[in-house]
Amino acid sequence: MLEQLSDRLGAIFARLSGRGRVSENNVNEAMREVRIALLEADVSLAVAKEFVARVKERSTGADVLASLTPGQTILKIVYDELVTLLGGAQERLQFSDAPPSVILLVGLQGSGKTTQVAKLALRLKEQGRRSLLVAADVYRPAAIAQLQTLGRQIDVPVFEQGQGDPVKIARDGVAQARRLGLSTVIVDTAGRLQIDAPLMDELEKISSAVKPKEILLVVDAMTGQEATNVAKGFHARLGITGVILTKLDGDARGGAALSIHRETGAAIKFVGTGEKVSALEPFYPDRLASRILGMGDALTLIERAQSVYSAEQTKALEQKLRRKEFTLDDFLEQLRSVRKLGSMSEILKMIPGASRVLPKDFEVPERELGKVEAIICSMTMRERSNPAILNGSRRKRIAYGSGTQVADVNRLVKQFDQTRTMMKSVGQGKRPGKLPFPAAR
Repeated sequence: MLEQLSDRLGAIFARLSGRGRVSENNVNEAMREVRIALLEADVSLAVAKEFVARVKERSTGADVLASLTPGQTILKIVYDELVTLLGGAQERLQFSDAPPSVILLVGLQGSGKTTQVAKLALRLKEQGRRSLLVAADVYRPAAIAQLQTLGRQIDVPVFEQGQGDPVKIARDGVAQARRLGLSTVIVDTAGRLQIDAPLMDELEKISSAVKPKEILLVVDAMTGQEATNVAKGFHARLGITGVILTKLDGDARGGAALSIHRETGAAIKFVGTGEKVSALEPFYPDRLASRILGMGDALTLIERAQSVYSAEQTKALEQKLRRKEFTLDDFLEQLRSVRKLGSMSEILKMIPGASRVLPKDFEVPERELGKVEAIICSMTMRERSNPAILNGSRRKRIAYGSGTQVADVNRLVKQFDQTRTMMKSVGQGKRPGKLPFPAAR
């Protein structure tokens, strides 16, 4: 997401930062390029014009142009304005003082609304909140069955009454949650291919019946400016309190993320980053602004790592390293844990400064990581524990079983030995050598 915009802005500010002095003409020229970059990213014209005007006004002051590092100062101004454009501070979900808190999910058909219901329920479950999912989409074929399947997957109950009245289903669902002592109700509502009067009338009746604390609009980031128009339409009738932006892991230009808050006043509260039920993350305006400007996103990377590595796992690994018991099984476990954080290319982009150091076409081939996993899985337990026994015939068998070449097996064993040596040095407080890594291009 927003990779093209990030590249364009990075080139613009690299030129500005390379100048010893910056004139007002330099700023005007740069802002024209910024405006074009925003429009190409599918940001609405009104939002792009207002953003550029605010940055230009703050950047042409005498204190900025006369500063020792005018390019960096202007970059800081752009960062601040991007954060403001994206909503300022992170906005959390609001809950009722008297449970259950009702969350209504609305949106057009195909936006991934039913899946987001389950993702949100799982996130709340991890925070200790017990939820009830209400199947109030009685029109789309298999919508109820899909929600029931997702509910079983995350072990959260689902309330449904078949193809009945959606308003009654929602009202009865809230009553059921109250009887069961559940803290949250998440209502999955029907969508349409486009906004129409019957859809809005039904949603208004449901909202009036269940008095939701949150009305979250689910919009598809792939639809660009149309997502902003959809948000404005729903907000005018329902007064949405927040937005869940889906498919940010796709080839989205990102205009929806940069326009929705400014156009509706509703904050983006969550972003969908994949198809898995766990792929829902809180939206942080400052972190996205940092990534857009090539500054990385260390906090998100740390949070992802903490969700993958427990303190107990870290301690157990440390003890193995100290006792020199690190095996290929441990190597495989660490590889799988790292891959849970996202693609290696994505992880590197989150590291501050990496985008300015690495070549634009730098890529860690995921196939190489998959090849490593296949080779280790083709080994016996004894071979994983003691790679020293891997003679020629064993390596040939492993290569055949993993669909690779003997040279690939040899390379992995060598890399593992180097990794174990490096980790041994770290454990003894010595300076590590170069970390072996699958070839990158």
